[in-house]
Amino acid sequence: MAYRRARVVGGAKKQRSSRSPAAPGTIAAVLQARAAADAAVAEAERAHRHLRDAIDILPEGIVFLDSEGRYILWNQKYADIYKRTADLFHTGVKLEDTLRVGVSRGDYPEAIGREEAWIAERMRKMHAPYSRHEQPLADGRVILIEERRTADGGIIGLRVDITELKQREASFRLLFEDSPVPMFVYSRGERRFIAANQAAIAHYGYARADLIGAPISRIHAGEESGHLEFASQEEQAGRTWKHVKASGETIDVTVFARRLNYHDTDAVMMAAVDITERKRAEARIAFMAHHDALTALPNRLMLRERMEDMLARIARHGGRMAVLCLDLDNFKTVNDTLGHPIGDMLLKAVAGRLAVQLRDDDLVARLGGDEFAVLQADVYDTADVTSLAARLLATIAEPYDLDGHEISIGASIGVAFVPDDGLDADRLLKNADIALYRAKGDGRGMYRFFEPEMDARIQARRLLELDLRTAVNAGALTVDYQPLVSLQSGEATGFEALVRWHHAERGFVPPSEFIPIAEETGLIAQIGAFVLEKACADAAAWPLPLKVAVNLSPRQFKAGNLLPVVIGALERSGLPATRLELEITEALLLDRSDVVLATLHALRAHGVHISMDDFGTGYSSLSYLRSFPFDKIKIDRSFVADMGANADSQAIVKAIVSLGNSLGITITAEGIENESDLARLKAEGCNEGQGYLFAEAKPRKEVLAALAAAKRRVA
Repeated sequence: MAYRRARVVGGAKKQRSSRSPAAPGTIAAVLQARAAADAAVAEAERAHRHLRDAIDILPEGIVFLDSEGRYILWNQKYADIYKRTADLFHTGVKLEDTLRVGVSRGDYPEAIGREEAWIAERMRKMHAPYSRHEQPLADGRVILIEERRTADGGIIGLRVDITELKQREASFRLLFEDSPVPMFVYSRGERRFIAANQAAIAHYGYARADLIGAPISRIHAGEESGHLEFASQEEQAGRTWKHVKASGETIDVTVFARRLNYHDTDAVMMAAVDITERKRAEARIAFMAHHDALTALPNRLMLRERMEDMLARIARHGGRMAVLCLDLDNFKTVNDTLGHPIGDMLLKAVAGRLAVQLRDDDLVARLGGDEFAVLQADVYDTADVTSLAARLLATIAEPYDLDGHEISIGASIGVAFVPDDGLDADRLLKNADIALYRAKGDGRGMYRFFEPEMDARIQARRLLELDLRTAVNAGALTVDYQPLVSLQSGEATGFEALVRWHHAERGFVPPSEFIPIAEETGLIAQIGAFVLEKACADAAAWPLPLKVAVNLSPRQFKAGNLLPVVIGALERSGLPATRLELEITEALLLDRSDVVLATLHALRAHGVHISMDDFGTGYSSLSYLRSFPFDKIKIDRSFVADMGANADSQAIVKAIVSLGNSLGITITAEGIENESDLARLKAEGCNEGQGYLFAEAKPRKEVLAALAAAKRRVA
């Protein structure tokens, strides 16, 4: 440490004295006093060094001045802070002198142009009982100076380099004032605004003078008081607040808050991100996901969710409810004669009439086409349902005036009760649908309650289930193959494996009759494994390396062993995985199960191709394409069959083909039965097709013969 201390050295020169020599006692006293003085000096020097060492370890600069402003003592940090003028420090020099030299050297930019006045002001501050101020230096640093008068008139000075702090303050001001996000600062004690950036003023519409000093409750809508700083970060992130603008408009905001010291005030800085439009968009998306686009009624998905809620409540607390399936009579005639626009207007009018007849706890949904469903809650008596069904039939039967056309239609209703007819949503809808068909069969324009014995079809179905179980266990099912044809070359690209059942008494039983039974009873897993095993073995023996497509049921995925079943069938047959194509439906992805997606990815990684069957008939087809990279999309036969008469169907087919081409996915059209459909599909750029126009499904022997002939032609 640079310091100076005055030291007196000396004594008089020895002189001969005419006096007589001092007595021995006197000499001893002098020597003793001299030794005591030297000891006192040494002790003072040690104390001085200890003091010097003590102040040298302090992180702040320390300086001691006498009453005249002269330097007495300073530590190393003080010298480091004033590194450009450290050579000016030495004992006895006045602070005023070092300031004057510093001004002349340009060390203090604030003094430029008013040197003497600046020095005078600085000396005034120094001689005040207490002074605290900032001093900028020429090299860009900023020093905080704090000085206090001592009891003997001296001065103790403290110097702290606050350059970094000032830079942070500047950054804070930049981030705060220039941020495009509305930001506020309010005191935690009084809970009043003490600062707001320009974005906040502009977005909320308050004048700055009206906002600063106002309680923070001014911008909170309702009873919210804004105690957000006491919430955890997780709670803050998941919280949406309601704020109110000066105009009275209420907005949704996500708030981010941090506690800070703002100009010596315990405060909170708050950033408010306006998410009003995002919330509105999310609400619109949620509405669209749960409502029919045409009528704005709840859709099948929302119907099922409400049914599950009501069924759960009944399971806990008891009670009854009714499920009514409603189908318009002669709606197809309206569509065919007056066109789809009028048909759409009619559906919307019917939806409005149905909704008016219901209580708040009831629900009406559009299932698709001209099918509707009604959930009637809290049914205490059958008469409650009878009354509602009669009102619905009556209101639908009233004439409609649509775009100058007077239209009269009717409806039929089937009813199933909870818990009488089931406690499962699927079963209830099915039973209500069976009752609906009974109502239609009895002459339309009426309602019928479900009865287990109401139709011989129910008994026949049960018998068919027993026969199917026997046939599966006896290995009586077979597999036929329908060719998949390239629409460009006309050559077969592969075959779809289709299960067949030739009943000993019934003869050929269509898959449309026994596959739904197999799905319901769980036999589909056993049937699916059989078809997969047989298809792989047969395809491995084909003379041409064509693909074989096999349909999978959602139940096969739920069994949890699909991956080893597929890999086992490939290994036993020797068929390369790249020649196997597995077809799934949108129903499989309805619940977006992680297990299902993991299984599909594992199969695809093994080399197996994955195809989506019946595309366009589910709830949200496009979202499924985002959830998994399909190799092929199969357009449902209903769109193909309707292309000639329905411009909407043709537009849908065109959109699907375009989508597939843009995503690099093969598009296959099912159900091609005539040349006109083929020509339209080829014109749209469809890749592949199958249907009776090319060939029906054939047994293994006929397929082998056809492939052998094809191989000879190629050779």
